[in-house]
Parts: sequence; C-alpha cells; structure tokens
Amino acid sequence: MRNRYIDLLRAVAIARVVVYHTSGWTLLSFVPAMSVMFALGGSLMASSLDRSGVGAVGRRLRRLLPSLWVLAAVFVPAMWLTGLDAHWKSLLWVVPLADPPANHWGALALSTIWYLRDYLWFVLVSPLALWAFRRFPIPMLVAPYLLLAVFEVGLLSGPPVLRDFGLYLGAWLLGFAHHDGLLRRWSRPLLTGAAAVLAGAGLAWILTHPGFRGYDLNDIPLGNALWSAGVILVALGFLPASADWITRWRPFDRLVTMLNSRALTIYLWHMPIVILVAWVAAPLGYEGLQPDRVAVRLVCVALLVALAVAAFGWVEDIAARRRPAVLPGARRRLPVPVSPAGPPARDMRATGLASAPAERPVLVWHWTRADAAGQLEEHRHHAVVSRWSPAPRI
Repeated sequence: MRNRYIDLLRAVAIARVVVYHTSGWTLLSFVPAMSVMFALGGSLMASSLDRSGVGAVGRRLRRLLPSLWVLAAVFVPAMWLTGLDAHWKSLLWVVPLADPPANHWGALALSTIWYLRDYLWFVLVSPLALWAFRRFPIPMLVAPYLLLAVFEVGLLSGPPVLRDFGLYLGAWLLGFAHHDGLLRRWSRPLLTGAAAVLAGAGLAWILTHPGFRGYDLNDIPLGNALWSAGVILVALGFLPASADWITRWRPFDRLVTMLNSRALTIYLWHMPIVILVAWVAAPLGYEGLQPDRVAVRLVCVALLVALAVAAFGWVEDIAARRRPAVLPGARRRLPVPVSPAGPPARDMRATGLASAPAERPVLVWHWTRADAAGQLEEHRHHAVVSRWSPAPRI
C-alpha cells in the first residue's frame, strides 16, 4: 500500500512554493521544496521504469504536458496580443525542451515553467541515468554536484538547463536511491553523518556567498544543492514504515490527497495569480513582508488557486486516465454485491429435500483501486455474500 508520508512530503512542498512566492520570505527558501519534488519525481520515475520499461517515458510525458497546453492556450494568445511576436519558438509551449518565448509580463507570470523544462529533461534521460546509477551509484550521485561546482567557479558556462542538471539532477538521483532501497541499507549513523556534512557544507557556502537578495537559497545554486541534499537524505532516509496518522483526520487526509492530485495545476497557475494579487494589493496598501499583509494576500491567492483547480484541474485526471473530478479525493462507495438468498429451510422441507444448514454469511474482502494522486491508492470494501455463491472475481 502507498505510504502516505510520500504524499505528505509532496503536499508540504507544493504548499511551501505557494506561500514563498506569495510572501517573499527568505527563510522559507531553506525548506527545499523544489529539490524534494524532484527527488520524489525521481523515485516515482524509477518505479515506473521498473514496471513498464522505456514506455514509462511516454506515460510520464502524457501526464505532464496536457496541463501545460491548457495554460498555454490561455496565456500565449494573450501575450501575442500584447507584444509577443509569433515565432517558431512558440512550439516550445508544446514541448518545453528550452524556455518558451514570453513577453514582458508573461516572463514573470509564467516564470515557473522552468520546472517543467527540467522535469521533462530528467524524464527523458532517466532510462540511461537509472542504468548508470545502478552500476555506479556513488559516482553518479557525486557527478551533478561536481558539475554545479564547475559552473559556480566559472570554469564552464552553458544554457540554464545544463546548470540545472547540476542543481537538481542530484535530487532526482537521490530519488533513485530511495526507490532502490539504498538509503535504507545505510546505517542511521552513516545517514545522519552524510546529511550533516552535506547540509553543513551547503550552509557554509550560503553564508560566504550571499546572492543579490541576501541568503535566499534560490540565488545561491551550490549552497542550495548541498543543503537540499542533506534535507532529502533525512526526509527519505528516515522514511517511516507507514503514516496512518494522516488518515485519522478525514479533512486533513482529503487535503493531502487533493494537493497531490492537483500539484501540477497548482504549480502552473499559482504564479500568475500571485502576480495578479500583488498588483491589486499594492495600491490598497497590502504589499510588503509584514505578516498581516502577507496573510491577506495568501487568503486571496488560496481562493483564486482553488478556482483555478476547479476550472482546470480535471485535465490532470484525463492525462492520468482517471475519471474527471472537480474536487478529487472523495471515496466512492461501491455497490455491495449480495447474492440472492437461498430458499428458506421450511420450503426445502416442503419439497421433500433434505434439511440444509442455515446460510451463514461469509466475509469477503474486495480491494478496489482509486487513482487519486497519480498513484494507486487502495481502499478496502467488504460485502457479505452467501457461502453457497461463488465469490465475485476481483
């Protein structure tokens, strides 16, 4: 059964992204949401490759791109009408192997597209990367950080996606390590020591190499990568066997499910909404980092994101070949199949048949699967059937 702790990590990560972009609080950057999302993506991709082979690449792209196409269908025509030249590079809005073109306002409102660009590349290289990782795990884990260090000291330059290979591919490969059980095989002292060394090295680099916004990790790639690696080792290395406590409070469980099944929609649409709310809030005096002003903006962003999820989130269901739903996560009650009751004992005597033992209900467990968050989540349903009736096929 799927460990809900993984779903909780993704839910916390996507919530942190929205709060960070709304508030602008630098301290939130020390919660490495994007690296955690890439690590979870790497773990899921390794699982898909083991299950489906190279065909998993096409399935992952099928689930990734439709939500982008819907976003592009809304914003690209609007950018054309406000100064963006029609160009063949607009095809990058279909498959973003590089940054797709945008105009002055679209570049900011749609700046989060870089995540899909990197995710797409990581998916494409995953079959080869997983093969190499399973043969040379430690060199593969070290290589992205060495590549990033070469960029940081100025020995190499290149396109943003190549730099991001150094920044986030390490997290993706740590997801491979989690899937293969490598982190579980490490002793707790070794895992703790490795996490402490990586996080400590990252913190030292951050403190000695501040960016233009100070100590915001998004401006300090090498420090961000090392710090994030330490956090991922703790988050995935000490993965609990289960997280049943999440399901004990139904509203919280439903929220975790909804954030997971609509993570891509939330991510793509939240930034335009944040920009819109900030634009409206400024003349009203609600700009700034003060907690009360941030709270007002955050409530507005949350409400508008909820509307975007209701309007466009069903695309994720179709991409995942699920039944579309406005609000995901509801547990559907399946009809309980009950076999026709046998004839009463007195009727059997009247027909001259030997007395038969009274029917005793037999408890049969049915397992149904609801694809609520991009993965199979199993729920048990039971039905009482006659012991004389054949059990229905599962």
